Amino acid sequence: MSSYLKVSGTKVVNGDGKEVILRGAGLGGWMNMENFISGYPGCEFQIRTALAEVVGPIKSGFFFDKFLEYFFQEEDAKFFKSLGLNCIRLPFNYRHFEDDLNPRVLKEEGFNHLDRVIDLCAQQGIYTILDLHAAAGGQNTAWHCDAGTHIANFWLHKDFQDRTIWLWKEIAKHYANNKWIAGYNPLNEPTDPTHTAVIKFYDQVHDAIRSVDTEHVIFFDGNTFASDFSHFGDMHKKWQNTAYSIHDYSVYGFPASPEDYISSDEQRQRMKKSYERKREWMDQRGLCVWNGEWGPVYARRQYDGLATDAINERRYKVLKDQLAIYNQDRLSWSIWLYKDIGFQGMVYVSQETSYMVLLKDFLAKKHRLAVDAWGADTPQVQHIYQPLIDHLTEEIPQENQNLYPFPVWKLSDRVGRLSRSILVTEYLVKEWAEHFRGKSEAELDEIAKSFKFENCLRRDGLNKILMNNAHTRNSS
Repeated sequence: MSSYLKVSGTKVVNGDGKEVILRGAGLGGWMNMENFISGYPGCEFQIRTALAEVVGPIKSGFFFDKFLEYFFQEEDAKFFKSLGLNCIRLPFNYRHFEDDLNPRVLKEEGFNHLDRVIDLCAQQGIYTILDLHAAAGGQNTAWHCDAGTHIANFWLHKDFQDRTIWLWKEIAKHYANNKWIAGYNPLNEPTDPTHTAVIKFYDQVHDAIRSVDTEHVIFFDGNTFASDFSHFGDMHKKWQNTAYSIHDYSVYGFPASPEDYISSDEQRQRMKKSYERKREWMDQRGLCVWNGEWGPVYARRQYDGLATDAINERRYKVLKDQLAIYNQDRLSWSIWLYKDIGFQGMVYVSQETSYMVLLKDFLAKKHRLAVDAWGADTPQVQHIYQPLIDHLTEEIPQENQNLYPFPVWKLSDRVGRLSRSILVTEYLVKEWAEHFRGKSEAELDEIAKSFKFENCLRRDGLNKILMNNAHTRNSS
């Protein structure tokens, strides 16, 4: 690799000025674990604490380190490359690099697995983008910033922001000379209720990174889950070598879809308008757009039965139609996601593995209770929560019902997030951890091995679409 990637107008280019379209996936659930990806309730910090209480800190540390080791290895990188994809977004949690009780003291061991996977990808000619998915205090209102609350405290306490700026400076120093890194994604899906603090933070983190690394692209997410740039004004004129990230999930790709997706003209138009609205600020100014997350979720036979294949065929139509829109704009993108336990991944852990056998009944219970916010299928529990929704709707004046981040979260969504995804999961954490009681290191190692590539199945329908698209676009 002889040159860094750069932003030139609306494009990403290499050292020769040739356009490079980044097409790939996010390695979610790895250095930032997520409940629906990895099969636990609540937040990562909760299950790490609970497992340490059940098996002891030494065995717990052993298990999670082995999980990180097995989750992405050379076989994964080779498979990813075989599909014609060229970039992996690497989400990580600040806790790998800093402890809340020992702030601003860098944990050098946090780089071990990140270095390893960046190098594995480089050996296959795959770029990487470093994504701070969970920042100190929690930069958004969702589970995946690992804060255990729906309040984005990152925006309420300056010290959380200052610590994140310090961390990015340390990371940029560490990777400044690595040309296989396409760039840095400083903050995943911010939800700043003022819409202005995020811009001030971006300005500060931009300057901190540039003080030690003038070469790598910086990818800034829009506010409100990477959907809103309406308050950014002309700030882009202050920032060098930057691109702007949207997350373009379509409602048609989820259980809550208002109707079956049949790829009608009306449906495709709605999908396109949603996408164009997110990138409007960049298009008005001739700026570079990167779609950092997108993609449907998929039905699972153990939960959806005979309807599974028909549901997934509709989801593949959504996928194809989104790709058609992106191809028209020569858009760089990163689909969500590469690997999980069967809901969205390009590859997913087999039901026959130690991990899935151990947690089979618990995972079914978790699904029945609809405690994972992502793609929740709520019919079995809606009767429990609907009276609370009705009560709030009746008692709270209409003008006070639309709390930020409305309209992404409507009142009913807020009830679900707070009651199911925070309250109920808090009571399930210990139950998850108890499955590991009495396990030896050898047994824990075998459970962690469930996430190795050789123990995963491939979502052939999804991968074929991605591969055909990559090969077609690469030859055009």
